[in-house]
Amino acid sequence: MKAITNTCRTLRPLLLATALFSASGWLAVQAEDLNQAVGKGVYELAVSPKDNALFVATAQNSSGDGGTVFRLDPATLAVQQSINTELKSFGAAINPQTNVLYIGNTVNGSVTAIDASSGKVLNTLVLDSRKRSETVRPLQPRQVAVDAKTNRVYITGLGPQSVVWVVDGSTLKLVSTIPNTGKMGTGLAVDSDAQKVYVTNGDGELVTINARTNAIEKKQKIDGDKEHFFLNIALDTRGQRAFLTDSKQAQVLVVDLRNQQVIQRIDVPESLAVLFNGERDELYVTHRKAGEVSIIDASSYKVKRTVKTPALPNSLALSADGKVLYVSVKQPGSRKAPPKNPDSVMRIAL
Repeated sequence: MKAITNTCRTLRPLLLATALFSASGWLAVQAEDLNQAVGKGVYELAVSPKDNALFVATAQNSSGDGGTVFRLDPATLAVQQSINTELKSFGAAINPQTNVLYIGNTVNGSVTAIDASSGKVLNTLVLDSRKRSETVRPLQPRQVAVDAKTNRVYITGLGPQSVVWVVDGSTLKLVSTIPNTGKMGTGLAVDSDAQKVYVTNGDGELVTINARTNAIEKKQKIDGDKEHFFLNIALDTRGQRAFLTDSKQAQVLVVDLRNQQVIQRIDVPESLAVLFNGERDELYVTHRKAGEVSIIDASSYKVKRTVKTPALPNSLALSADGKVLYVSVKQPGSRKAPPKNPDSVMRIAL
């Protein structure tokens, strides 16, 4: 009996150590960044808080025509549903109140509405119906943003003189076309409380639009001493700051929205997508050429962490609780030499 007791006493520390080791190993696995292949032609991401689902727009599907919107498990990134669309899918944004997903069809000059819960395609609106020719270049939808309070959908239309299309989210009818947002007006963000819409462009300008009148209030060249192409914009609406990514300069600019003055220059590689997380006061930026994502303290403007990606990081989305970052990752390739491997989505625990 004494021998058995001594044996048990000897085993207890070993069992405890084994349990602790197993738990720490499990936690380490849980904390690891996950990368999951999805399909070819991956572009924008959107999260449905209602369904706890991650959606990714892609420009290809199994039939060879149109596109596919994949619904992914936000924890494992496993494909839960494939929604085929008649047109190729690029941009993506969701209204969390109505749970309608809006997909930009760039090459077809259209926007498509999808019920995020069922995956049913609701409607498609043609925004620019002109046929492409040697003299005609239809405007191409790029970024999509939703004002959940007004259920208005804003879409940038790219061209030598870009526009912003304003669409009724419930009827998918065109409400207004806001012209003259500059050369290649790509970046788009909405401040619902202030009723402002912001656009950035290839002329290095920040364009302020009044969402009540659907008219431009101000077009301001930012940091005019340098050449800029501001690709995307993220807002800190509470602090009235804008974060501008740039394909011409190795920095992200922080701009005061009240006076359009540069507050800070964050030294990072040339950048593409940008996303602000108010819950953690962090900024996330993709650097396509560098193949990495920066996680930045939005108060000190210091890079807290750099995450290497398996290929070319593209767009960003946050989980509903703000604790997980999703990144679409594209494979290098061209029209003459298309990528052989599928694009992927990364899950980064914050």
